[in-house]
Amino acid sequence: MEPTATFGLVVSFTAGLLSFLSPCVLPLIPSYVTFITGMSLDEVQRTRRVALVHSLLFIAGFTLIFLALGATATVLGRALLAYREWISRVGGVLIIGFGLYLLGVFNLGALARERRVHLADKPVGYLGTVLVGVAFGAGWTPCIGPILGSILIFTSSTADLARGLLLLFTYSLGLAIPFLVAALAIDHFLAGVARIRARLVWVNRVSGVLLILVGVLLLTNYFSLMASYLQALTPAALRSRL
Repeated sequence: MEPTATFGLVVSFTAGLLSFLSPCVLPLIPSYVTFITGMSLDEVQRTRRVALVHSLLFIAGFTLIFLALGATATVLGRALLAYREWISRVGGVLIIGFGLYLLGVFNLGALARERRVHLADKPVGYLGTVLVGVAFGAGWTPCIGPILGSILIFTSSTADLARGLLLLFTYSLGLAIPFLVAALAIDHFLAGVARIRARLVWVNRVSGVLLILVGVLLLTNYFSLMASYLQALTPAALRSRL
């Protein structure tokens, strides 16, 4: 795998993880777990198989919407392939803007307004859990919008469908793996969140710095240089497997 592609996957996975840890997603994970399973937290702890099945279906739902968004962004990038350099530059500026927004430098009303899909009652059955996952992926704008939007901008600059889908799948993994762990160990998760709640603001700050870094690399076309530098730090035995 090319160094730029490897670095892009690392950035995408980290972005997904930071989306999970964002202050308006992490505290609500227990609510999502009880909502999709239809059980109380005590019941979830006793019936982990049910929690596992519904969590996987919920993950499948938001992964599907992320892949659809990624495919759309890539196709748009292909259509504008002749302007790829400008897409990278403009995209870099937008990503820097998203980073500054997460750092609290300015307030962007379009991102601050909620786009969540509120479901008073979950649709019945396993298909209903998938639909809740789709609603989460499509509608949680204030929390994951800036990070997901930055990944989509970066995806459009690649103009490569397979790579674009892989980037969004990797982003989804970064969001999915901790969600699955939380659902299967909800008691430990609640205890952990209680300990770090006061520090969640730093997640947005780290996310903002990460987005600004990626934006600057795209804007200045130093993304390949950074990836090459990271590859040089990778042991030869590991590089041969990438």
